[in-house]
Amino acid sequence: MKKRLGWGILALVMVVVAGFALGQRQIGERLFERAVSTTVGVDRTASLPDGLHAYVCGSGSPMPDAERAGPCIAVLAGKRGFVFDAGSGSIRKLGRMGFPMDRLDAAFLTHLHSDHFDGLGELMLQAWMAGGRDTPLPIYGPEGTDRIVAGFTDAYTIDRGYRIAHHGEAVARPGGFGGEARIVPIEAGGVIIYRDSDVTIRALPVDHAPVDRALAYRIDYGGRSLVISGDTVKSDALAKFAKGADVLFHEALNPRMIGRIGKQLTARGNPDAAKIMADIPDYHTSPEDAARVAADAGVRELVLYHLVPAPPARLIERVFLGETRDHFDAITLAQDGMLVSLPAKDKDVIFDDLL
Repeated sequence: MKKRLGWGILALVMVVVAGFALGQRQIGERLFERAVSTTVGVDRTASLPDGLHAYVCGSGSPMPDAERAGPCIAVLAGKRGFVFDAGSGSIRKLGRMGFPMDRLDAAFLTHLHSDHFDGLGELMLQAWMAGGRDTPLPIYGPEGTDRIVAGFTDAYTIDRGYRIAHHGEAVARPGGFGGEARIVPIEAGGVIIYRDSDVTIRALPVDHAPVDRALAYRIDYGGRSLVISGDTVKSDALAKFAKGADVLFHEALNPRMIGRIGKQLTARGNPDAAKIMADIPDYHTSPEDAARVAADAGVRELVLYHLVPAPPARLIERVFLGETRDHFDAITLAQDGMLVSLPAKDKDVIFDDLL
């Protein structure tokens, strides 16, 4: 009798477990169907007001960080899209944020350090396939950009053939593959390099020596403007270039924190890595100096991005910022997934999180 009772209880438990597993699967299927029906193919920009919208697709640096992609800021100006730098992992972040790749008009490189363009191949591929391009993506940048674009185009040529063979020329349009390099002239004070309808994009040479051709960009649309510093030391020319802009996206490196990392690397017997930590502060801008530039420019908001080292916790953010608020108060540390919106003919600066 006890044996029969034991087998009965076991059978009942198995039925309950099987039912629970089946229920879990059904719940999972319903959740998946709901996610598909509410997100796939949905234009996530439909509710955005006309204006400038900056997507932070990468706020990190070459230092390993599971939460941050390499430097990348995409901008939607009205119906036209632009991407500034394409650091590692940034283009997948951009896809998750719902950036409309079919509206991408051009890409821009601030300079030719690899951490600013190592995602360029993926951007070119997504512009072609997800964006439905039938002409190569224009890619603006300093002298040498043509070599970078040619290299990625060559590297992806085999993949191009596979996609055309698999999807057909009506979907994988052969003429839309790759990029077209457009070299930006280096002119002190800045130069207009793109103008279409109400969108104007200017480029300014900045000091990132020994990189001899580095650029900042300014985008104006609908009475609003934003500036992207690229990599640079503190610059009076950049402050003048950013004069009156709504938002300044400025790179930032905290030399004290980097120095501490360097000392630890030396103590651990890694002199080469310690030497790199000692070298990099002299061609970047400290958070305090970025705040001084923002104050001199009279911008509404300063967003620090390309953070070195990126603070892994809120309490450490205060350490990273140091004495910045002694010089400028409206400061935000960029996070991947951040959207900064500037409605046309308005004064609001609106922050949102898309991830």
